[in-house]
Parts: sequence; C-alpha cells; structure tokens
Amino acid sequence: MASNRPVPEAPTVPAQQTFGYGTYRTDEGPWEEWNPTADSIRPVRGKHRVAKQRGGLARSSTVLGVGVIAAVGGAGMASANTGKAPVSISLPDLPSVGSLISDDDTSEETAAPALSTFGAETVAAESADSGADAGEALRNRIMAQVESQQTQLETKAQEAAEAAAAKAAADAAAKAEKEAAAKAEAAKKKAAEEAAKKAEAERLAELAKQYTLPTSSYTITSTFGQAGAYWSSGYHTGLDFAAPTGTLIKAVHSGTITAAGYDGSYGYKTVLTLDDGTEIWYAHQSSISVSIGQKVATGDVIGRVGATGNVTGAHLHMEVHPGGSSTGIDPAAWLRDKGLNP
Repeated sequence: MASNRPVPEAPTVPAQQTFGYGTYRTDEGPWEEWNPTADSIRPVRGKHRVAKQRGGLARSSTVLGVGVIAAVGGAGMASANTGKAPVSISLPDLPSVGSLISDDDTSEETAAPALSTFGAETVAAESADSGADAGEALRNRIMAQVESQQTQLETKAQEAAEAAAAKAAADAAAKAEKEAAAKAEAAKKKAAEEAAKKAEAERLAELAKQYTLPTSSYTITSTFGQAGAYWSSGYHTGLDFAAPTGTLIKAVHSGTITAAGYDGSYGYKTVLTLDDGTEIWYAHQSSISVSIGQKVATGDVIGRVGATGNVTGAHLHMEVHPGGSSTGIDPAAWLRDKGLNP
C-alpha cells in the first residue's frame, strides 16, 4: 500500500494571532495542512463494512412516501371539507437516502423516486376524487336546502291562502247574518208599523162612530194660528167652517152644555164640555137650540150657522180647549185624532 509523502511542517502560529473570538486558545494548533489522496479516502472494506439495515432507515424513503400520502390525503380531505379546491403536491426524488445507508444496493436507491412519484399521482387522484365527492355533497346539500325553503314558502303561501279564504268566508257569513238580521228587523219593524197602523185605523174607526164633524156643506176659510188684523189676538184661534146661514150645527161628541148665549165678538156661542173635560166652543151662531146643563149625544143639533159677532160672512167658528184651558189647540188636528177629516 502506498503511503503519503511527509508534508512539510506547518509554520508556527504567531503569538499575536488569535483563534476564536478575540482570545488565543492554547489547546488549538499549531495546524498542519492535510492533502488527501485517492488511496487515503478509499472506503474500508471487509470486516469494517457497514451492515445494511433492513426495516429501519433503509426503508426511510418508503416510510416517507407513505407518510406523505397520508398527510396529503388528510390535506385533501380538509380542503374538500372546507370547500376549497385540492392542491396537487409533488415531492422531489431523494436518491441519496439509500446511498447514505448502502453503497452497493442500487435497486433500493431507485425505489424511492418511483414510490414518491406514485404517491403524488395517487394523492392527486384521491384529491380529485375527494374534491368531486365534496362538490357533489355540497351541491346535494344546497339543493336540499333550496327544496326545503321552497317547500316552506309553498306551505306558508298555502296557509296564508287558506287563512284568507277562511277569513273571507267568515266575513261573508257575518255579512249575510247581519243582512239577514237587518232584513228580519226591518220586516219586524214593518210588521209592527202595519199592526200599529191597523190598530190606529180600527181605533179611529171606532172613534168616528163616537165623533162627528160640527156641520156639513161647508168650506174651510180660516185655519188655526193664521195671522191677520181681523182678530184681536193677532192670529186666528180656531177653525172656520163657511156655510149658508141656518146650516145645522151638531155636537161632535157626547157631553154637557156648560155655556149658551151671546159673547161679544163671538156672537151667539155655545160651549159643549165632553166627558174627558175638553171644551168645544161654537161661535157666530144665528140661533142656539140647547140650554146650560143639557146632556147631548154625538150628532145632536145644538144650533145654526150665522154671522153674529165680529164676522165678514156667515160661518161657524169652532175652538177646542183641552181641560177647559183658556188657550185653545188646533181643531183640525184634534178632529183628525178622532178619525175625522175636516
């Protein structure tokens, strides 16, 4: 075996030269230059050869590839779950991993690149499949949500339509009921009015048998309350029946004669007091046929039409005084209330 030539001795490091950081260390140097040769760096073979390790670091490239596949698969699943597109990951070839362990087994040195390439392709395929599955799952969830929302909207719309229909039906029923009640009330009211009218007609018909007009063949010339200078009070206090002199004057109802004689502007006047206390005054008579205290019945003659007193022509002046009061009421209204139409 060839040996290296002896090298010249390295120069001594000057005292002022320091090593390290500003200090001089006595345990270092002096240094000699080492010039390696091919023989001196040839690997030692034989019993000093490093044994090939199986199942440990020798398989580091395989373990690394499997770990990368697992990691990339997890990352792909994470990206699929988060909705992001999967990212393809490629690994560089590591040919030196096997050579660090063994210098003569080249089959295992070339296995790592093939495995890493296979892992990258597998990861990319699995990532693509995972992304497609995740996209399909997301699409299915979105479609399910849209369908659920559409169903809810349709249900709400149907419920609103049903509620509106029910309300409309209730309103229509209430309106119909109200109209029916109004019609029934109107019919009841009309029936009551008709019954009242019928009863009043019957009452007046019965009263008409008991009452009569004071004279016949007449013309109404002056009404109650009519204003004029002919009357001392400034207005007419009775009802005038113009008729020829001598026309018969009748008792309008049964009663008692309480006054009979001449009374100033009234001329010849007769007062008939009815059973209810109402006084009937007959004025301007040409003659009186009854006396005070005499009982008369409906239609009995009590005198004749004339032109005595303050008059402009022959007529009967009739006044009505309820309860014997000094103030009279409208004789025409009183007669109508008794079923008579003057």
